[in-house]
Amino acid sequence: VNGDPVSLTSAIKALNSFDVASIQHEYGIFGGQDGNEVLDILGGLEVPAIVTLHTVLSQPTLGQRSILRQLVAMAERTVVMSETAYSRLISEYSVDASKIRVIPHGANLNIQDESPEKDERPSILTWGLIGPGKGLEMAIDAFVGLDDIDPLPRYIIQGKTHPKVRASQGTAYLDGLVARVQDLGLENIVEFDNRYLESDELAAEVRRADMVVLPYESTEQVTSGVLVEALAAGKPVIATEFPHAVEMLSTGAGITVPHDQPGAMSSALRRVLTYPVLANRMAREARRIGMTLHWPTIGRRYDNLATKLVSRPMTTRQVSYGRRLRTSPDAVTQAG
Repeated sequence: VNGDPVSLTSAIKALNSFDVASIQHEYGIFGGQDGNEVLDILGGLEVPAIVTLHTVLSQPTLGQRSILRQLVAMAERTVVMSETAYSRLISEYSVDASKIRVIPHGANLNIQDESPEKDERPSILTWGLIGPGKGLEMAIDAFVGLDDIDPLPRYIIQGKTHPKVRASQGTAYLDGLVARVQDLGLENIVEFDNRYLESDELAAEVRRADMVVLPYESTEQVTSGVLVEALAAGKPVIATEFPHAVEMLSTGAGITVPHDQPGAMSSALRRVLTYPVLANRMAREARRIGMTLHWPTIGRRYDNLATKLVSRPMTTRQVSYGRRLRTSPDAVTQAG
């Protein structure tokens, strides 16, 4: 429980009962200013720590920058999930590169099972919790003018409204998207599937799709689990130019388009929908990349990393833990 000393102590005790502690870091997970309670957890550990960073901001606040630098200093190893995140961490945060490892985000094995029977109409899928920032407005707008394609495409937006959005706005945001579709006359193309789907059900929906669209508004996103799942399913991807998409799609598994340019996304959609050779080539490249991203493969890389840490001589490990000292943001900033 964030801000609860008893809960913090219990968490540290639980982590110390294992050979290695694996900590997933995102600013919104931990308590304190900018989530600085994560440093208290690291400071209390008596076992090696591997910290996985889900976000590496290009323009962090002073507090966010300080926390990430201290995390890298205190952990035995820090994992990022893309080369973009690695480069950003080294160049912008001035951390010890020898402590950083790149291990990609994993994908579920069932995403590559045999595809269900498909509809005659080509289907394009976006999935995940619905809320502002996902770029759904741009994606909807991109289908204006594509009603001349035969057979007519289907754009399926799958997912429930984000709980925080529902708590603050009710159904207003989703209602606005539905109204947008109606105003643009896209009712025969755009569909909303607001069901909550279990893992196997969602995997079947992804396999049934012909293409995946990721219209995210963020220009900071260095990790996307949805992107990884789409590639593992062998699906061509059209995405905005967020960093992880630019990196993963650079070899031809997809097309990236500028943010806030629905016309560019519309052109990309038309290309893939009307040129089967291109779509098939993109799908083959997606499958090639996806073969390296299954969770068992990714899990073995974490296991190998953990094994190396616990196999070090005890004296080396004790010195490492002895250096787990929290410093003030000013001290970290002055250090470089």
